[in-house]
Amino acid sequence: MVAGLLLSSAETRATTADEQVCDSCVDEDGEDCALRTPGEWLTAESPDFLRSLFTADGRANPLKQQQWGPLGWEAGGELRYRHMHEENRLRAGGPGNTDYDLWRFLPHLRMSWQETASVYVQAIDASMSGLDAPYSPSQIDINRTDLLQCWADVRVLATEDATLKYRFGRQLLRYGGERLLSHLGWANTQRNFEGHKLLFAAADWDVDLFAMQSVNAAAGNTPRPTSFDRADQSRWISGIYSTWKGIENQTLDLYCIHFDESESSIALMDGRRTTIGTRLAGKQAAAESTAWSGVLSWDTEVAWQTGRDNFLSADARRVNAGMLASTVGYELSDVPLKPGAGGIFYYGTGDASPGSGNINTFYTMYPWGHAYWGQIDNFSGQNLIDYGVQGSLKPTEKLSLISQWHYFDLARAADRIYTISGTALAGSGDRHVGTELDLIANYNFSPAFSVQLGYLEFLYGAAVSRSALVRPDAQQIYAQVTWSF
Repeated sequence: MVAGLLLSSAETRATTADEQVCDSCVDEDGEDCALRTPGEWLTAESPDFLRSLFTADGRANPLKQQQWGPLGWEAGGELRYRHMHEENRLRAGGPGNTDYDLWRFLPHLRMSWQETASVYVQAIDASMSGLDAPYSPSQIDINRTDLLQCWADVRVLATEDATLKYRFGRQLLRYGGERLLSHLGWANTQRNFEGHKLLFAAADWDVDLFAMQSVNAAAGNTPRPTSFDRADQSRWISGIYSTWKGIENQTLDLYCIHFDESESSIALMDGRRTTIGTRLAGKQAAAESTAWSGVLSWDTEVAWQTGRDNFLSADARRVNAGMLASTVGYELSDVPLKPGAGGIFYYGTGDASPGSGNINTFYTMYPWGHAYWGQIDNFSGQNLIDYGVQGSLKPTEKLSLISQWHYFDLARAADRIYTISGTALAGSGDRHVGTELDLIANYNFSPAFSVQLGYLEFLYGAAVSRSALVRPDAQQIYAQVTWSF
């Protein structure tokens, strides 16, 4: 199993965040939706599946798939520990050098009544220790003894060809390639929302309609690290996300997402924005019966954004922005080490005249930035161009090795540098932000237990080194252990 494969929409329903939120997930049909074909764009999030803590082969968890007449239930969870050494990232309080520890516990319980109704409850306890000045915990680090998910759904329509469900409560949003809507599995706290969702599933179509409010700080709400989270009444995310599966070996996503922050800030991208987009992704066997036999994968997404926002100005201004992203990968199937190679291109528009005229900076809303814009987590995809390459090896069935290299420019030199949290930092007026090298090793001792090591290095370009942000180059070293059951 390759460590942390990027979501492939060829295998991803429109509703991939239904319940399980370890770094992989299990969909409504009980299938591991993190079982991806190698050769895709990889990330540092290892797929650690819901399996047993009690046996080496992970097949005997007595708390899973229980049935009491028409009532089914299961319980499980995930315990994850990560030690981090970090130097000079683009984050609040820096530059600096620190070591710290992150713990996360995610127990869950699911109950279902035949195929008619189900309830899912998932708690979270996310803690942090050892962080040194000048840094302070971010909004994705701490959430002590809280409720991550608590929802109920009911089937309102069922035919031979289609089903329709209604879901209400606290839940996750995770769609397509997660460039715009992600549960942020790498983060210690993850993102959650509260509201309504309709889920339609048919042979060729999956369609979701949703209307949600942000709940925890990772989703943009007020940080409450030691008190109970509650929905942000000023912030809504709503829309329709559809996936057409009628094309062989690929899927087509079509979506319209509306973001509404009624208490907008002049210091942050927010306001009222509507994003319309499409994504084509898939994979297929190639060069069969030859020495180059392998799997080719691709993922291309384009989106346009309109609306109004008061970013950097007293009055709301019109938004006109866009995004283009593409990844491609190929892995050889029949040679030792199963080598793979891939590439990434991303363009998120920027603003040539910040503070006046139209706003042309694309707002990425709730992205999985860790997957696309460098795993050291310096950027949020706004006003950004990313050219990247990747290589992967699989020396054994349990060991996977990944390397990535990124070259980052600003789309517009006059616009800001936007950090992973969306903070807008003034650069030097130069476009080049820097380059990043990521080296990841993942070892799965069993389906329930894995260890991951990472070395990440960022060499800053003139946009940082010739500005007030000047600092030594950034480095991050981490060791992560995940135990799931």
